[in-house]
Amino acid sequence: MSSAPQPAPSRPGLGRRAGAFWQRVSEGRQVDELWSQFSADARSSYDFYSRELDWDELRNASRWKRPFRIAWALFQAMLMKLSAARRVLLLAAMVMLILSGMDFRYGDSSGMRIDFRLLGFAALFVLLALELGDKVTMKRDLEIAREIQNWLLPAAPPEVPGAEIAFAGRPQNTVAGDYYDAFYPAAAGGKLLVVIADVAGKSVPAALLMATFQASLRTIASTGAPLLEIVAQLNSYACAHSLGGMRFTTAVLCQYDPADRTIEYVNAGHNPPLLRRADGRLESLSTGGLPLGILPEAQYESARVALDSGDVTVLYTDGAVEAFNAAGVEFGSERWMAAVRSLPQGSAESMLGFLLRQLDEFTAGTRQSDDITCLVFRSK
Repeated sequence: MSSAPQPAPSRPGLGRRAGAFWQRVSEGRQVDELWSQFSADARSSYDFYSRELDWDELRNASRWKRPFRIAWALFQAMLMKLSAARRVLLLAAMVMLILSGMDFRYGDSSGMRIDFRLLGFAALFVLLALELGDKVTMKRDLEIAREIQNWLLPAAPPEVPGAEIAFAGRPQNTVAGDYYDAFYPAAAGGKLLVVIADVAGKSVPAALLMATFQASLRTIASTGAPLLEIVAQLNSYACAHSLGGMRFTTAVLCQYDPADRTIEYVNAGHNPPLLRRADGRLESLSTGGLPLGILPEAQYESARVALDSGDVTVLYTDGAVEAFNAAGVEFGSERWMAAVRSLPQGSAESMLGFLLRQLDEFTAGTRQSDDITCLVFRSK
């Protein structure tokens, strides 16, 4: 007996297909999330282009002319970021779209209407495709660079007798100029070397210098040299590759000795780490010298502090204290010290999470202009 023919599977309706397309485009984000992301991108782009404007001249313009001059200056700044051929293509597309809205009449009856809208939109689409192609290619290269940079940073903190470590880095861009590390050099007699550093600049140039800093540090530390000698050699190398002092590096290098629970440190022009004693007192670790890469003959000093159970040392880069909210107000050193002073009891990881939450609540998702790195060293 033959079975009845089965009905053909129904194709999803237009509404369902449109919903699936929207989910793919929006990545499932709500409208307020998309608007927040767009606002952050718009502010970042405005800051980027407005750096090239002559604000002194623009402010001297009359009040009613000023907005138009600012808009024209921003347009020129954006236009000059394109290649010469793409500038011409953009201008041609804009001319075609402007002319398409005009009617040319002769007398009362005869006339002509020019409509280049299709060509204008096609030219803009081609320009968008070219720019997106460049961006995707660059983004892929940056992602590869980010993966390589992640290999240079520790994936997990080492085991430390009598202490524990937690660290986190938030690059402002795909790659960062901040560096942190904690490792046992082979010839250091069981002493732990803890480092945090910030290369001047941002993005790819800073990331490349960060990679050379990491390689130099690992090589020099493997010789078993004392801490001051490590810093001196790092400074010599940095001076030889700092482009006349323009690419300097601030850093804090600490050597922890589990045998006597002491830290010897050198602060090379970096934000002073904060040592919060178990009773709540704060100490600033500022002994050291100039940033690395400025003066070949620079002299450095070291200091030693003894740690007791419950003491917490917080190392960080300037991106933490210079984090800002939507109003442009910085988090600042006072808020940062207050956050460190009020660290809750718990593990180093929970303390690090507390500090990052303080920053997140203050910035409320505002896109930052610098990398943020923090390292917490807790004595058990």
